[in-house]
Amino acid sequence: MKFLVFQHAAAEHPGIFRDLLRADCIAWDAVELDEGVPIPPLDGYDALMVFGGPMDVWQEDRHPWLAAEKAAIRRWVRDKREPFLGVCLGHQLLADALGGRVQLMSKPEVGVFDIRLTAAGRLAPLFEGMPPVFPSLQWHSAEVSELPPHAVKLAENEHCSIQALQLGEKAYGVQYHVEQDERTVPEWGKITEYRCALEKIMGAAGQAQLERAANERMDGFAAAAKAIYRNFRHIVDSG
Repeated sequence: MKFLVFQHAAAEHPGIFRDLLRADCIAWDAVELDEGVPIPPLDGYDALMVFGGPMDVWQEDRHPWLAAEKAAIRRWVRDKREPFLGVCLGHQLLADALGGRVQLMSKPEVGVFDIRLTAAGRLAPLFEGMPPVFPSLQWHSAEVSELPPHAVKLAENEHCSIQALQLGEKAYGVQYHVEQDERTVPEWGKITEYRCALEKIMGAAGQAQLERAANERMDGFAAAAKAIYRNFRHIVDSG
C-alpha cells in the first residue's frame, strides 16, 4: 500500500500520521509543492492526503502550482473516486477544486475550540467512534463558506460553519488539525503568516499560550488522530 501526500510548507507535514503510517508499514511519497516539486502520476497510489499551508486557494497568481494541484484533486476525487483526506488548506482545496467556495473569515480561528458533529457526521465512516463534541486545534483565517455540489457537512462550530465535509463515499476534508502532535505548534510558530495571525488574536504571548493549551489536550488529540487514521485506513482498505 502506498499513499501520496501534498505538502505546502516544510512544517505542514502529516504529523502524528507519520508514526501511524510507519507502524502499518505503509509507504508514502511527500510532494513539497511550494518548493516546485512536480505532482507525479497518480496511478499506483491508494490514497491522497493533502495538508495545510500559509497560502490561500485563490492565490494562483502567487502560487501557480495551485492550479495543477486542484486539477489533480479533481481527477483523484471526481474521476478516480479514490480515498482522499484534506486537512486545513487541504480541506479548502477539496471544496474549491470541486465547485465549492472558500473565503476569508471575518476573524481568524486560532486556538483550541470544540467542534460538533452534525447528524450526518455522527453517521460518517471517518468519525466512527468519535464523541459528538470534541476539542480541536485550529489555526486558519479562511474557511469553506459554500459546500461543493453533492457534498455533506459533517462538523461545525460557532467560529466556522463547515469544519468537516464529505464528498462521495471516500473523500473527506477537515478544517481542524487532526494530525498535530507535540511538535506542531512550535514548528508553526516559525511561519511568519501563522505567527502574525496568532498574535493578532492572542497578543504577543499567544505562541506560549497556544502551546500550553495544545499540550493540555495532547493525549486526547492523539487518541482522536488515531481514531481518524484507523477509520480512514478502513475506507482505503474497503476499496
